[in-house]
Amino acid sequence: MKDKLVKIFAVVIIIVLGVGGYWFIHRYDVSTDNAVIEGRNAVISPKVGGYVKTLNIVDNQVVKAGQLLLEIDPTDYIIKRNKAQANLEAAKAAASAAQNNLEKTNVSAPSNYDAAGADVNNAAALWQKANADLARMEMLFASGACSQQQLDQAIATEKSTRATLEKLGANQHSVSTVTESVNAAKDTAAQLQAQVKQAEQDLAQAEQDLVNTKIIAPMDGYITKRSVEVGNYVQPGAQLGNLVGNELWVVANFKETQLENMKMGQTVDISVDAFPQAKLKGVVNSFQAGTGSRFSLFPAENATGNFVKTVQRIPVKIVITEIPDNIHLALGMSVEPTVHTNSAGDKNE
Repeated sequence: MKDKLVKIFAVVIIIVLGVGGYWFIHRYDVSTDNAVIEGRNAVISPKVGGYVKTLNIVDNQVVKAGQLLLEIDPTDYIIKRNKAQANLEAAKAAASAAQNNLEKTNVSAPSNYDAAGADVNNAAALWQKANADLARMEMLFASGACSQQQLDQAIATEKSTRATLEKLGANQHSVSTVTESVNAAKDTAAQLQAQVKQAEQDLAQAEQDLVNTKIIAPMDGYITKRSVEVGNYVQPGAQLGNLVGNELWVVANFKETQLENMKMGQTVDISVDAFPQAKLKGVVNSFQAGTGSRFSLFPAENATGNFVKTVQRIPVKIVITEIPDNIHLALGMSVEPTVHTNSAGDKNE
């Protein structure tokens, strides 16, 4: 009987020591079951509209970054690109002609004005001579030293030279706007150069639209929720599926009272509800700058007369560092992380 009691006592001591040792080792551990798997989730959507010509994806397919997922029929966009190229060439030709005209105007306008001035001076000299000849003929005619025919000839010559002078004076005035002519040529050249830039932008947009007919995978991952088939007409921005990246992490909503000793860099053990035997390893990465309720669709309004204090939860991001090879994690899976607040990472701080 005594030996039996000793054995029972020894078992009790072992149990107490075991429980006490486990509690001592894990007394600083903090855990929660309010946690899920999160990751990068890119929506597959086109930037241009059209009919789907080629489809290279199926549900749950593994894809690599840069892989062609699908292609929209590029025929219309090739036509637009070619039209934009033709418009650009036409705009460049018009701008080149305007530039040549500007250079010509810079030279010809001042030259024409100078030539007109010389013609006016020459005509003025001829008129002055004809006018002087007329005056002499009038004096000679009065004294009877010349005939009526000679006087009439002098009068006609004076009128002719005066008309020529007036005509050349008008021509000089018409070419006197040298600055205005040059400025007009400059404005035309600038306008056509602006049209060249606009045509270049139109061509760049047309080329980019043609490139956007091909949808490329932005990262490695899995195709999910594919909702497109060959021949479908798709609109810009339409959701055609999702690409879930390979980078995964845990978002754990800890109570605010559990964060006293929790710091970035502390190690985490993660159990997955779908794989009870599997254990994942992780590290505390960061803390959200606000409670979960603060960023909800309808945040709680505490400035009321019936305020009841409730413990808030803070989302904590935990980066997964080790994943067993025999399990497949998916976004939204329930997990239970346990943070070792007395971990080596904490001690090193």
